[in-house]
Amino acid sequence: MDLGLRGRRAIVTGATRGIGWHTAAVLADEGCDVGICSRDEADVAAAVARLEEKGVRAFGRAVDVSDGPALQAWVREAAEALGGLDVVVPNVSSLGAGEGDEAWRMAFDVDLMHTVRTVEASLPYLASSGAASIVVVSSIACRAIGPFEGPYPTFKAALIRYVAGLAADLAADGIRANAVSPGTIYFEDGFWGRMERDNPEFFAMGLGRNPMGRMGTPEEVGRAIAFLASPASSFTTGANLVIDGGLSRGVQL
Repeated sequence: MDLGLRGRRAIVTGATRGIGWHTAAVLADEGCDVGICSRDEADVAAAVARLEEKGVRAFGRAVDVSDGPALQAWVREAAEALGGLDVVVPNVSSLGAGEGDEAWRMAFDVDLMHTVRTVEASLPYLASSGAASIVVVSSIACRAIGPFEGPYPTFKAALIRYVAGLAADLAADGIRANAVSPGTIYFEDGFWGRMERDNPEFFAMGLGRNPMGRMGTPEEVGRAIAFLASPASSFTTGANLVIDGGLSRGVQL
C-alpha cells in the first residue's frame, strides 16, 4: 500500500532510539522528510545521517523537551528546514520515574506539556498542509491499573483526552489528531531491555502478561504511527489505537 507520505514533512520528538527512531525511520522509508530531536547532540547527528541515507531531507537538534521555549524554537527551525509540516509526532516520555512533587512536575512538563507545546507550535504550519496529522504517543498504562501507577499513567490518560479535544476542534481545518497506546515494547536500551538485565524477575512478569508470548517491537509501533499519520488513513481522527498484542483485555468504547 502506498501511504501517500512521499514528499510530506514530519517531526518526531525523542527520535534517536526506540519508538521515536523507528517512527522516523518508517516515515523516511515512505519518502517523508523528517525533523527529529533528543537530548544528546551526538545521537541526533548520527540519527540525521542515517535518515539522510534513505534519500530524504533530515533535520535535527539537541533539545530538552521540558524547556518550552527551546522546544518551540526547534519546531519552528524544523518547519523552516523542511519547508513546512504535515505530520507531528510528540513521542517523548519521562516514564514517570521517581516519587513526590518533582516526579509529578517532570511528568507534567515532559509527557503532557511537551506534547501540548509541540502541537501548538506546529499548528500554523499544519494549517497550510492539506494533509495534516498529529499522532500522540500514549500508553496502555492509561487504560488499566497495573505495576506503573502515579504520574506516568495519569498524564498518559490526559493525552487521550487532549487528543479527543484536538480532533473535534481541528477537524473543520482539515487537521487530524489521533493517539497510539503501545503495550510492553522491547528494545535493548529501553525500559524492558534494562529490566531484562537488572531485574529479571520483573522482566519475566512483564513478558508473562503478554498473550502472544512476546513483547512488541518499536518498529511495529512506528508502522502503526506512520499509517495513522498518512493520507491512507484520511478519515480517521480522534482515535486511540492500542498496540499491545492483546495485553489490555478490556473493551474500548
